[in-house]
Amino acid sequence: MTTIAAPRNAEMTGERTQRRRRSVARPLLYGALVLCALLTMLPFVWVTSGSLRSLDEIRSDPGAWLPQHVTLDNFLRLFQTEGFGRFLVNSIVVAVIVVAGNIVAASAAGYALAKLDFAAKRIAFGAVMAAMMVPFTTVFVTQFVITVDLGLADTLTGIALPGAALPLSVFIMRQYALSVPDELLEAARIDGAGEFRIFFRIFLPLAGPAVATITIMSFLYSWNNFIWPLIVAQSTSSYTLPVGLAATSQAAAHVTDYGLMLAGAIVVMLPVLVLFLFLQRYFVQGISGTGMR
Repeated sequence: MTTIAAPRNAEMTGERTQRRRRSVARPLLYGALVLCALLTMLPFVWVTSGSLRSLDEIRSDPGAWLPQHVTLDNFLRLFQTEGFGRFLVNSIVVAVIVVAGNIVAASAAGYALAKLDFAAKRIAFGAVMAAMMVPFTTVFVTQFVITVDLGLADTLTGIALPGAALPLSVFIMRQYALSVPDELLEAARIDGAGEFRIFFRIFLPLAGPAVATITIMSFLYSWNNFIWPLIVAQSTSSYTLPVGLAATSQAAAHVTDYGLMLAGAIVVMLPVLVLFLFLQRYFVQGISGTGMR
């Protein structure tokens, strides 16, 4: 009896020790997460506070966290700024082209790299991986020359096309496609379905989390992009929202209007936050699904 009871007592002691460690580790973990969340939120709090302060108050005390007198004057001036509506529409058009291009082109490329056999498949995937590692500053001159040669300079199409099939989107879709059972696709082929029908009718509905992931990432890339639209857009009629706000905030005697800039930052952030709130569940599923293989 003693020989049997001893291992049981040891197991119970080990379980108690693990429970104690968990009871201590969980508060520490939650505290660290809360601290990281607060540190992440500090810039957003400061930007929101600054957008509700007058320009004189911002200049007199730039580091203040709370406004002494709350005002919506910055937002009113922002919406009354000449060309603001055009900047907003341009950003929406570019974002729609980029998101649609990534959903179709990147999804098709990822599906082909994962589920189809063709010559130089590994080379193609290697090219996608290499493109992910190349900084934008090393290729933007070439992209600009190609854009000019195609007659797309100073157009919304020229701004949107380079981001219509991002290498990261192709990689995410390829990784997610690997988790789709081959037997399901083979059954569709046996029933006479072609590859295009399999892709649009079977694969894309199953790849909802991955599609949501590349939707958020490509929208974020397009909506916040500043350097490329600044290079391609040669007139105010082609400015996107970040470029237009930067130009407007410094238009008056080369003096930066910080209140206008902070209000514009809030307006730029809101669509991204709303989109993420709607798609966050699928975004998490898509990110976790890309690491299955």
